[in-house]
Amino acid sequence: MLTNKKEQKIISVLIPKGALIGFGLGIIISAVSGFLLISMSDSSHVLEYVEGSSLSIITEKTNFKVGEDIIIRVVNSGSVPLVFPDSSYGLKIIGLDGTILYHPQSEKIISTLQPKEEKMFVWDQKKSNGIQVIDGRYKIVSNIIQKNGEKIEKSITINIFK
Repeated sequence: MLTNKKEQKIISVLIPKGALIGFGLGIIISAVSGFLLISMSDSSHVLEYVEGSSLSIITEKTNFKVGEDIIIRVVNSGSVPLVFPDSSYGLKIIGLDGTILYHPQSEKIISTLQPKEEKMFVWDQKKSNGIQVIDGRYKIVSNIIQKNGEKIEKSITINIFK
């Protein structure tokens, strides 16, 4: 307990009221900004259609529990048909080191996605050999090489947690 006014004045000089107010406002603004950035960062479900050739990969979220089915949509988000060499629509699941872990079984038939058309796949988080993947980050990729030689590739990174 402070015994005299001189000691109280010394303490109030050490921490000015303006600094306390600024510090408090800084904390509040940082918290609000962080919340807004986090809510905007999960844009995996956003789909924009464009003129020309475009391909999109969409999942319902980016964070999954181990063993949870992952619904993947391969979407023609352009204005021209996309022709794939097989029925897998170029879909692959790869580790961040580039190793292909899963590729859906497919028939060697030409598959076409018309503009705004989509193909849905469900991945059970198992590698092509049937072994469950471990928790970590994975990339879902789809690509196509068009007749004119143009390569279109899209990907999304997902997280799998225990």
